[in-house]
Amino acid sequence: MKPTLFVLAAGMGSRYGGLKQLDGVGPQCQTIMDYSIYDAIRAGFGKIVFVIRHDIEEAFREKVLSRYEGHIPMEVVFQSIDKLPEGYTVPEGRTKPWGTNHAVLMAADTIKEPFAVINADDYYGRDAFAVVGKFLSELPDDSKGKYCMVAFNLGNTMTQNGSVSRGVCTADKEGHLASVTECTAISYTPDGRITYTDAEGVAQYPGADTPVSMNLWGFTPDYFAYSDREFHRFLDAHGTELKSEFYIPTTIDALIHNGEATVDMLRTTSRWTGVTYPEDRPMVVERLAAMHAAGEYPDALFD
Repeated sequence: MKPTLFVLAAGMGSRYGGLKQLDGVGPQCQTIMDYSIYDAIRAGFGKIVFVIRHDIEEAFREKVLSRYEGHIPMEVVFQSIDKLPEGYTVPEGRTKPWGTNHAVLMAADTIKEPFAVINADDYYGRDAFAVVGKFLSELPDDSKGKYCMVAFNLGNTMTQNGSVSRGVCTADKEGHLASVTECTAISYTPDGRITYTDAEGVAQYPGADTPVSMNLWGFTPDYFAYSDREFHRFLDAHGTELKSEFYIPTTIDALIHNGEATVDMLRTTSRWTGVTYPEDRPMVVERLAAMHAAGEYPDALFD
């Protein structure tokens, strides 16, 4: 069975104004998402499901879905803050979405096969999709609780234009994910080392090959039931708060520690690319142009 690619696009427009993620950065104005869809198709994915907000549906169908028609089947699901389990309500004054794993739950009735989850505005690279596609397509049909995460080398995810936040990963002796620790304000020192300050206020200097999560996960459909259970627990603990979010690592951490799932930590040689800061854009344009020139991508991704 071919896996499905689930694209987290509900945040499109919210951070940058307009559908900024549709900014043309490729030689023929390709968007970062165009490269993800192209790489997913050649990695063997059989369907794309997008989660978006209702208020961008018209623009999304016109500017995004129209690009890929005839190349791969597509579906759209919607995330809204009032999409909650029975018995729960949105606290007065809350406008913030409930987080990435709430977005994943929106596809529970749509995805019935192994699937990968990505951010809409991150470039992951050909090898990353090949790695996760191979893992998911080779799973036995009755697989449950056997997931994966594509881990990037920290040095392949940095920017010279400021600090970044990354999920720093550790693995157990079997190569399964043991923990993901969200680390903020990771940056370069003047002498070129990578550094951040940990929760105790101590400066850390991780190596460039330190594995980090860039929100590229692989799951089987049983993950939806686990997520629903964990979302109830999250709402019981944080449902009256205005800014708490239900993240994918929240559920992953619970499943690992409960012994209900294992997460293979797959390594990739791909270099993550994204526009974290406006100053990053020229670098992204240059890097993609070089990949086209080297023959890694055709002139036109979708004819």
